[in-house]
Amino acid sequence: MASPGVVGFVGLDVLSLELASSLLRSGFRVQAFEVFGSLMEEFLKLGGAKCASPMNAAKDAAAIIILISHSDQINDIFFGEEGILKGLHKDAVIILHSTIPPAYIQNLEKRLTEGSETAFLVDAYVSRGMSEALNGKIMITSSGKSEAIARAHSVLSAMCEKLYIFEGEIGAGSKVKMVNELLEGIHLVAATEAIFLGVQAGIHPWIIYNIISNAAGNSWVFKNNVPQILRGNHTKQHFLNTFIRNLGFVLDIGKSLTFPLPLLAVAHQQLIYGSSNKHLDDDDAGLVKVWETVLEMSITDASNAESYSPEQLADEVIVASDSVKRIGFIGLGAMGFGMATQLLKSKFCVLGYDVYKPTLSRFVDAGGMIGSSPAEVSKDVDVLIVMVTNEAQAEGVLYGDLGAVSALPAGASIILSSTVSPGFLNQLERRLQNEHKDLKLVDAPVSGGVKKASTGELTIMASGSDESLKHTGSVLSALSEKLYVIKGGCGAGSSVKMVNQLLAGVHIASAAEAMAFGARLGLNTRILFEFITNSGGTSWMFENRVPHMLDNDYTPYSALDIFVKDLGIVSHECSSLKIPLLISTVAHQLFLSGSAAGWGRCDDAGVVKVYETLTGVKVEGKLPVLNKEIVFRSLPTEWPTDPIEDICRLDQNTSKTLVVLDDDPTGTQTVHDIEVLTEWSVKSLVEQFERKPKCFFILTNSRSLNSEKAIALIKDICRNLETAAKSVKHIGYTVVLRGDSTLRGHFPEEADAVVSMLGSTDAWIICPFFLQGGRFTIDDVHYVSDSDRLVPAGDTEFAKDAAFGYRSSNLREWVEEKTKGRVPASSVASISIHLLRKGGPSAVCEHLCRLHKGSICIVNAVSERDMAVFASGMIQAELKGKQFLCRTAASFVSARIGIRPRAPILPTDMGIGKGSNGGLIVVGSYVPKTTKQVEDLKSQFGHVLRCIEVSVDKLAMQSLEEREQEINRAAEMADVLLRARKDTLIMTSRELITGKSALESLEINFKVSSALVEIVRQITTRPRYILAKGGITSSDLATKALEAKRAKVVGQALAGVPLWQLGTESRHPGVPYIVFPGNVGDATALAEVVKRWTCPVRFSSTKDLLLNAEMGGYAVGAFNVYNLEGVEAVVAAAEEEKSPAILQIHPSALKEGGTPLVACCISAAEKANVPITVHFDHGSTKHELLEALELGFDSVMVDGSHLPYKENISLTKQISLLARSKNMLVEAELGRLSGTEDDLTVEDYEARLTDVTQAQEFIEETGIDALAVCVGNVHGIYPPDGPNLRLDLLKELHVMSLKKGVILVLHGASGLPKELIKECIELGVRKFNVNTEVRKAYMESLRSPAKDLIHVMASAKEAMKAVVAEKMHLFGSSGKAW
Repeated sequence: MASPGVVGFVGLDVLSLELASSLLRSGFRVQAFEVFGSLMEEFLKLGGAKCASPMNAAKDAAAIIILISHSDQINDIFFGEEGILKGLHKDAVIILHSTIPPAYIQNLEKRLTEGSETAFLVDAYVSRGMSEALNGKIMITSSGKSEAIARAHSVLSAMCEKLYIFEGEIGAGSKVKMVNELLEGIHLVAATEAIFLGVQAGIHPWIIYNIISNAAGNSWVFKNNVPQILRGNHTKQHFLNTFIRNLGFVLDIGKSLTFPLPLLAVAHQQLIYGSSNKHLDDDDAGLVKVWETVLEMSITDASNAESYSPEQLADEVIVASDSVKRIGFIGLGAMGFGMATQLLKSKFCVLGYDVYKPTLSRFVDAGGMIGSSPAEVSKDVDVLIVMVTNEAQAEGVLYGDLGAVSALPAGASIILSSTVSPGFLNQLERRLQNEHKDLKLVDAPVSGGVKKASTGELTIMASGSDESLKHTGSVLSALSEKLYVIKGGCGAGSSVKMVNQLLAGVHIASAAEAMAFGARLGLNTRILFEFITNSGGTSWMFENRVPHMLDNDYTPYSALDIFVKDLGIVSHECSSLKIPLLISTVAHQLFLSGSAAGWGRCDDAGVVKVYETLTGVKVEGKLPVLNKEIVFRSLPTEWPTDPIEDICRLDQNTSKTLVVLDDDPTGTQTVHDIEVLTEWSVKSLVEQFERKPKCFFILTNSRSLNSEKAIALIKDICRNLETAAKSVKHIGYTVVLRGDSTLRGHFPEEADAVVSMLGSTDAWIICPFFLQGGRFTIDDVHYVSDSDRLVPAGDTEFAKDAAFGYRSSNLREWVEEKTKGRVPASSVASISIHLLRKGGPSAVCEHLCRLHKGSICIVNAVSERDMAVFASGMIQAELKGKQFLCRTAASFVSARIGIRPRAPILPTDMGIGKGSNGGLIVVGSYVPKTTKQVEDLKSQFGHVLRCIEVSVDKLAMQSLEEREQEINRAAEMADVLLRARKDTLIMTSRELITGKSALESLEINFKVSSALVEIVRQITTRPRYILAKGGITSSDLATKALEAKRAKVVGQALAGVPLWQLGTESRHPGVPYIVFPGNVGDATALAEVVKRWTCPVRFSSTKDLLLNAEMGGYAVGAFNVYNLEGVEAVVAAAEEEKSPAILQIHPSALKEGGTPLVACCISAAEKANVPITVHFDHGSTKHELLEALELGFDSVMVDGSHLPYKENISLTKQISLLARSKNMLVEAELGRLSGTEDDLTVEDYEARLTDVTQAQEFIEETGIDALAVCVGNVHGIYPPDGPNLRLDLLKELHVMSLKKGVILVLHGASGLPKELIKECIELGVRKFNVNTEVRKAYMESLRSPAKDLIHVMASAKEAMKAVVAEKMHLFGSSGKAW
């Protein structure tokens, strides 16, 4: 058998040495065969072992890593005389470190499987990361069958920083390499075209580089290759001939698959042209020289020319800028409206015009003024801004009917921010000069998107005369975060924008070509995307637009037709400047094709549809559903030490209170002994801070609100928190936004609101892991557990939420989706499970401290230990001065404050009995999981629960009158049922009614929720407990219906189901309040909780009652009952005295009352709010005892005292064995009492005392639980001279019974003096039978005249109750119910 810790290598190179080093550091033993001595020497220095042949390298190895650079090597290495197969164990896995064509690898796999039943083969493409996060670190891309991958996983993981797995057909490593090289080739040619276009347009190449490398046109190739081109340092990064051959192979594959690759084909041709110059070295200089020859220029000379700083010029312009009071603004589209409102916020007077009239109304509402034409908004303005779609529109608003130019005052300036050609601007400037009004023109194209337009964070590339820039500087500054002033006069700014758009357009089109080709190759496109983003083929546009392709979501952030226009400008300018721009021209044709197909108004990522339509592939990448067990097994082992103690210690050093703003009550799912506030007045917050708690929750219920109201609410809470904290000495606090673990809620709005009130933080932390709900984050993808499967969150019912729906399961993409592109997925950081489990808290701290200010960071986690490791590292970072705002699920909170899990809380844990009233269950949640849980609840307990269904249609869609009638009906019925001790389920009808928009759906939710509130508010009966199902439902009931201002989180009723105890100010102080989330638990979870709190179970057995009495040193009364009045008298006395009790039925009573009497006793015991059991007394025949065993009694007494000793033993033993299988207590009698009970008389001469020795033997033979003894006690009335008990005998019996674990019972307690009763209790009696005095009280009550039978019953009940209560006091059981 292969040794699991041994890995073999056949063939070494520089990367192989790094792989081997990583394996050795991870504890593997590594052995290798290599023919080159220098490489073997390095390997031996690392600590590896040398092997003489491939066969020896494979011996004892669990995995063998084969380096193959050419397919010709396969035969010798695998099948030669000393090939690896001669030494390879059948369980070992072969890892092929190679990028030979997939066909060769697949053929090898076929040959291996032909020779044996199983062969475990995976490929491994080893590369270095190029992204900021993985720069220079080892990445491995591997593929193969699932079993082979499982065997190789631990070795692959140990060798790299990032592992990409493609399960299925082998050869994925070669395929991803092809796709990456496709992109690198296209990007290299595009970068060259862009630089030469910019230089030919008169822009200094270093200025182009500095601006574009921080803009949307950037790519890894541009950022890393252009400086080498400009410096003339051709460092052979792209060994051109080899690169051309590789790209030619990619084109051949495309041809064999009948897949067009037009961009790659053009790039390939240009690279061939560059390599055809015989005087050039084998590097990227060839391509540059070709361009220099065509354009008769030297790029090195251009880059060495005197340069300047566009940012510095911008600063100078802003400092010297003129005062501007009145601005005209033409074009209030998405971008223009944001820019115009930003100017209003900057205190400019702005007059707006747009052809779309509703936009003008919105602008007035925002505080602007409007005009009816371009001319009207241009009168008397200092500056006119034009932000229209294209040159034709710009021409129209300036020179058309009622155009702006005719109305502009002399000396005014025009800022043209539309993307137009430099030639159009040059012509426009000349026309304005011909107006002879001293009109000035500023060319100021913008970049950044709608969000940044509205916040003044645009990037602007401005050019024009010094005077025009000086006149408009303050306006440009107000609109921009980055302002570049470009020399060269009007058109220079648009020239830079043109270069950027050339690159951006080509990068979008090449991303489409690459991803479609990857899909045709059979690759998982999401994993391919992840690989490319960390490789040399990435670009800003690739990372930003490919997620749209993967989600098949073409909601237009930037329309495809914009690139038809922008690349059309590039084509026009290249014609004017006589520059052949081949790659951008082909990209332009692709966008034109998309527009012609009707996709022009879709997102520009929709250009991928051109490829999809032509070839039939689908780039959309649905994340796979994973096998939970396999995934968890493949992860590294958990961090070895539990950080909880460290967290508690570190928390003391921080002395900060964690304030959790909970958007619904379910966030308390993992904590206990923590307070929840449902109102946040400064006074309440001061009181809370003064207690110096380590944590408290504020229930915001903001998930039930629309966005605007939620923002206002969070701001109000933060304002009060800040005020309260300032008035309490030495108090600090950290805010956590606890949200839904399935990603629903107001993000990023609530986080933005917190920052606006409390200031910025170093980073936002996104952590939706929630163990109890089965929510796990792995490789930045969030999953929802469904049995043994992990389903991507975006594919669950939660993602289809009418108000908070989303598409993305990858949290990086989710952040981009929810921020509407403000935060690109590529900028989102993450903490991996690998880092948590290999680096521990210190690595977390280091990672957090390295984050850029304002970052967003995702936390991956699959266990509570992972969460605790992160929390510990985060606290360490906070102690170093870092501040974080966390948007998390419930698990983070408990980890952050060092709380360990507690077992689910039961009613007995809270000192709560079964109560006199029913429990109330209210269900409002509509998620499918809730509907399944309600169906299961009704299926299991429909015979016990009373269900009231309220119509959602009547509550939300019909008239107010129908709504009120439905509410009143439900409340009245619930009141009746609760008073009748019926556990009551109030549920909304299950049809889901949604609005036409998210806002309308929230409004319907509000109407339903408010109706449930009104129903519960009208219920006057105090429920035994309340269970609210659904986050919004539970919040509204607590705050509005029950008027709770605070509650204590006692713990959980079930994992993930919080249990509160309502505060004293609420309508029902102290009532347990179970907050059951809509999305927690499997189909049976709701029924499981209800079973513990509602289902009529016997809370105690007779044995429990008597064992508790033994421990407490008191006795329990067993009272004979004969009818309903007797049963009610015992139960009422027990409930008043808070005492346990036993209802006892004698055979003669059973004969008269039958099973109805037994059923009456059992029902009364079940519904009592104190422990009561039902006992069959003095069963003297086998027949009646067997019958009693089947009637539902908790315990029976076998009375064989009338039988000979041996027969007594036989009968008792037989019944005891049968009773034990039913968990029933068995009492027996040894000795015989004299006296009369229920017409059964035992004469004095028949009575006999219990013998201690015989009693011990009897107990051992029969296995009984309780022994009724005779120590001089009698049934019925004692003689006139009083009882004469043998207390010495009782003492001996107690000593013996204690050793045997048997409880002592004393019959004939009626008539015993109080002092004697107490002595008997001290000597071990734990059960007293009481009959005569209760019967006497009943009989005497009948002598009193009564008007009606009802009065007779009431009188009898009260008489018996008084006797029973007196006995409970005497026995010491009062107050001992729990």
